Amino acid sequence: MSEQLLFLDFEFTMPEDRSTPEQFRPEIIELGLVSVIDGEIFDRLSTFVRPMRFPTLTERCKNFLQIRQEDVDAGISFRELVETLQTYVELCPTTPVTWGNADLQVLRENCSHAGLPFPFDRRERDLSLEYKRFFGNRQQTGLWKAIEEYGRTGVGRHHRALDDALTTVEIFRMIEKDKEYLNRRERMTLGDRVDLEDVWKKLHDWQVKTAK
Repeated sequence: MSEQLLFLDFEFTMPEDRSTPEQFRPEIIELGLVSVIDGEIFDRLSTFVRPMRFPTLTERCKNFLQIRQEDVDAGISFRELVETLQTYVELCPTTPVTWGNADLQVLRENCSHAGLPFPFDRRERDLSLEYKRFFGNRQQTGLWKAIEEYGRTGVGRHHRALDDALTTVEIFRMIEKDKEYLNRRERMTLGDRVDLEDVWKKLHDWQVKTAK
């Protein structure tokens, strides 16, 4: 049976002041989604989402994310967002993949406040945590810093949801490739590690030389 990895990135509303007021909670205003089925990109999606509780974006949010008020005003509703995610989940067994745990945490909280079901029933994969464990880092690394550590550049522009989701796919593939390489090295025999034919040839040449 086919399996789907659903790479997700959300952008959220932000309060005007960095000291978050008690009544404020982040809401999803942009979705970036990349569906990978059996290792191949099946689909990608980018859309803005209308916030429910605080529909007017703060200046800080607009400046930081470079998202306009008219962008979110023309976006889909949060209910439509959840329904869209559910259509992907219905394709085949699906595991959501994100960089960090904030995306699905905010999605879960938004679903709870809207009285809608959380669309995923499988355990999510936090790729930033996998990256941290794989490289033995003490702290978790930001998405674009991680791609730079691989000697690459991110896709498009940072803090655009689809670009960040595509960048997460790229890092995922590189980590999986490194894991496969390390596993292959651990399974190598002495014959794999050393070209015995070359060793015997050098030994024979030495014996001929010393016999003269």
